[in-house]
Amino acid sequence: MEKVEVGFLGLGIMGKAMAMNLLRHGFKVTVWNRTVSKCDELVEHGASIGESPAAVIKKCKYTIGMLSDPAAALSVVFDKNGVLEAVSSGKGYIDMSTVDADTSSNISEAITAKGGFFIEAPVSGSKKPAEDGQLIILAAGEKALYEEAIPLFDVLGKKSFFLGQVGNGAKMKLVVNMIMGSMMNAFSEGLVLADKSGLSQNTLLDVLDLGGMANPMFRMKGPAMIQSSYSPQFPLKHQQKDMRLALALGDETAVSMPVAAAANEAFKKARSMGLGDLDFSAVFETVKHLKG
Repeated sequence: MEKVEVGFLGLGIMGKAMAMNLLRHGFKVTVWNRTVSKCDELVEHGASIGESPAAVIKKCKYTIGMLSDPAAALSVVFDKNGVLEAVSSGKGYIDMSTVDADTSSNISEAITAKGGFFIEAPVSGSKKPAEDGQLIILAAGEKALYEEAIPLFDVLGKKSFFLGQVGNGAKMKLVVNMIMGSMMNAFSEGLVLADKSGLSQNTLLDVLDLGGMANPMFRMKGPAMIQSSYSPQFPLKHQQKDMRLALALGDETAVSMPVAAAANEAFKKARSMGLGDLDFSAVFETVKHLKG
């Protein structure tokens, strides 16, 4: 597998870290990004540059897409010089973007109609797990391609799940991120409530970390939030996009989600305050803002 050329489309915070990991583990990687300068550091580590998504697909047996949202994921596939122009029998496309199930299904149908193989494989994890190869991979689609891609997934993640038909990976990722966004809002309210009540926020973190609610997110994010430090591990604008897509899934399935709906409004408020490019934990500022 390491002798096979792997394509990588999309070099944002996550994509760049993932492509770098593949290079470090001896894979030959050809990269493409809309902003070409984002390829520079990867080229220094041995990557090649493809002039378009189609050029990358043509060169590589397996190509990974890691795009910011459904519109970007669709654009890379369907636009001029996109994935679809070069897909042919035996080529595998692995879309690791976080999108809705309909977007994944549309991409899958188009690629398989041209003889290609497709799996969606969104990931749970942010910048640090991406750098460390500790992502959780939620794959669905063509089982044969999933099995062929396991050596890639073993480098990129600590565990991969095969969830069946296309759409199930997207849905699982949206459920996970909906829970995460809702938790972050409750955590933010708790930090402000402790402070307004004359309690130490750091002591609150210690108490939470010793009890049944202890979790890595509170442990990692809490101290930085208290310091108003929001270096983007997972940009807030993407968290809000995932909340929106999760709520749409709730509409489709008639699941009442009042907590998630309120959390989504808080993330929208944070975006309106200009915090969209900061870490999603910057939603804390919306509660502090209400505090006055």
